[in-house]
Amino acid sequence: MFHHIHPYPPFIPETATKLIVGTLPPPRFTTGELKVGDVDFCYGSRDGQLWLILDKIFNLNLKFENTAEAIEQRERFLINRGIGICDMVASAKRVKVDASDIGMSDVELRDLVVILQQNPKINTLLFTGGNSKNGPEYFFRRKLKEYNISLKVISNKVPRIHSFQLPNDGREIKTVSLIAPSGAANRAVGSLASYKKMKAEFPQKTTIDFRVQQYKPFF
Repeated sequence: MFHHIHPYPPFIPETATKLIVGTLPPPRFTTGELKVGDVDFCYGSRDGQLWLILDKIFNLNLKFENTAEAIEQRERFLINRGIGICDMVASAKRVKVDASDIGMSDVELRDLVVILQQNPKINTLLFTGGNSKNGPEYFFRRKLKEYNISLKVISNKVPRIHSFQLPNDGREIKTVSLIAPSGAANRAVGSLASYKKMKAEFPQKTTIDFRVQQYKPFF
């Protein structure tokens, strides 16, 4: 049984008004066996698409390599844009050593409610995945139940948008469930009517282009 421990603490600048929320990076980031093209930072997998999407949205000219410069580029962007990163999962067990969310068991969650209370400027959570089993929104809902909090629907169209009131300070927090920035989610993208419409009008566009279009208003 592989003990998959999150290798990075939350990265939350003082400027942060938005928080990117996922689950866990691939196991090789825990073991330190990175591949060529990986970046030793949150969402640094060469197989992931978050930084590729943000690079396209903001023309960041990011480096995709395991260097201090690549890390510093990402940190500087997050600080300047007021964005933090805090995944839901602190650790999990795996029988099969892979990056699938569904393969996690004995999951230990970070208390994102407390983290929000400690960071009073944050007003938006950007989930890199929806409410499917073991996804970031799924785990966040589980944590909210401990506080007797439920999400209120704002929009049920993809990307689904909810809100809730933070206990103690009464702050209203918006949540946005983006389509996961992973190759595994491409099938879900391909089934969307909005993607099919885009593809019919612009055959050269890809699932990455679709995510760029979806992510841009929220970043």
